Amino acid sequence: MVIDPQWIANLKKNRIFEFMDEKIENIENLVKYWKESSDHDYLTMQNLLNSRDYSWALFLGHLVIEKLLKALYVKTQKKHAIFTHDLLRLSSNCGLTLSEEFEEWLDEISTFNLNARYDNYKQDFHKLCTNEFTTGWIQRIEKIRKWLIQEL
Repeated sequence: MVIDPQWIANLKKNRIFEFMDEKIENIENLVKYWKESSDHDYLTMQNLLNSRDYSWALFLGHLVIEKLLKALYVKTQKKHAIFTHDLLRLSSNCGLTLSEEFEEWLDEISTFNLNARYDNYKQDFHKLCTNEFTTGWIQRIEKIRKWLIQEL
C-alpha cells in the first residue's frame, strides 16, 4: 500500500497529527471509553459466533483487542491512541513485552481486519472461517483479552 504524500501533508496542515500528540486531561475517561467499547464489541463477537457468522466474529475479535490496546496506549503514553489497526505496532507502542506466541497471534489477528472488511479478501476468508478455525481463534482472542484487561 502506497500512502499519498499529499494526503499526509493535508493531515499535517489540518493539525491531525498535532492533536494526536497533545497530552490529554482526563485519561481515565478515555481509557474507560476504549475498554467499554471493547466490551461491547466482545459481546457482539459472541453473538456473531453463536449465529455462525464466523468471518465477522473474527473481525470483531480484532476490534476487541485493538480497542484494549488503545486503552492501554492512552494509559501508558498519556496521549490519544495512534491511528493504526496493526496490533503488533500498538502493543509495541504500549511498551508491552509479548511472548513469541502472543506476537504470532496478534500478527494473525491483525489480518482479520483486512480479510473481513475488503471485498477482494472476503470470499477466501469466508471459506477459511469454519467453526473449528473460528473457535480456535476466538479462544486465543479471549486469552489475549484477559491478559490485556489485567494490564489495564
